Amino acid sequence: MKAARIVEANKPLEIFELEIPDPKENQVIVKVKAVGVCHSDLHLWEGGYDLGDGSFMKVTDRGVKYPVTPGHEIVGSIAKMGIGVTGFSEGDDVLVYPWIGEGTCPACKAGNENLCDSPKSLGVFQDGGYAEQVLVPHFKYLVKVSGIDLEPAASLACSGLTAYTAVKKANMNSPEYLVIIGAGGLGLMGIQIAKAITNAKVICVDLDDKKLDIAKKMGADFVINTNVIGSVTTGSGNAVQKILSICDNKGVDSVIDFVNAPQTAKTGIAILRKRGNLVLVGLFGGSIDLSLVTIPLKAITIQGAYTGNYNDFVELIELAKKGTIKQVISERYSLNQSNDALENLKQRKIIGRAVINP
Repeated sequence: MKAARIVEANKPLEIFELEIPDPKENQVIVKVKAVGVCHSDLHLWEGGYDLGDGSFMKVTDRGVKYPVTPGHEIVGSIAKMGIGVTGFSEGDDVLVYPWIGEGTCPACKAGNENLCDSPKSLGVFQDGGYAEQVLVPHFKYLVKVSGIDLEPAASLACSGLTAYTAVKKANMNSPEYLVIIGAGGLGLMGIQIAKAITNAKVICVDLDDKKLDIAKKMGADFVINTNVIGSVTTGSGNAVQKILSICDNKGVDSVIDFVNAPQTAKTGIAILRKRGNLVLVGLFGGSIDLSLVTIPLKAITIQGAYTGNYNDFVELIELAKKGTIKQVISERYSLNQSNDALENLKQRKIIGRAVINP
């Protein structure tokens, strides 16, 4: 089978011809019909994350070993199964839950494999879906997805699941106003989920009018282009003041930052009302200084959201089956165009979600 693999950080992906593994016991071989192109793939390709203050965390320090086949948003059909697999048949259309843990840490025992101390996620720590076929280590990580469009379904495994988890965290105080920063694939999914499971008025913030137009179509009640109104730091006539004016200068109940850059995080903190909740999701990177005394005085919560567990995954798929949420697939690439896909994502040329069709 063909696979596009990262052989070294910041080097072009190379196409390899690999043997198709023979599934054992509970293992399943999935023929990949579509795999989402995610910012996490981009970080894997670039070799790590910006920690701010000139620091850089290498993915190899987290346990990644090159060469590796990226791709964790995988949808396809079962090509072959081990003898221990039950409840599935060859040919079934399935979505793969990629956030696999080692099974024994406290998070795994609590059913939160996505927060495993020693993760073994597909497309990160073991070979993923930028390939014609992928080995799934246990059939318990599969969900049947008959009845919904397969290409958009791929993104449910990461961007959809991450947005779903973030909205659930942001909903802890039953928000009247919810700000979503970033109208990319995650943000657009977050808007739809927020409208489906909360009663909040959604304010979407981005730098791109085209993305904001789609955000409005997806249900955002208000959209704000920070490029048009100027700086996103505090001051008259800027994004902070614009947002505060929408909510009668009381501040917003919750903010989900799907970018998580220094400027966006500062904006999120600045617009929170007392008892507000900031959920940081994106991996853009960097660092900020915090006014520590304002955090207890305002009793605000700052927390991270990293994908979701398998139960969240199943809940999200049920929402998709009802037609409540829909992903925007704007670009399609072949396996040979994997480098183009990642480069276009890096250059912010992709609106919504891109997929690779091996």
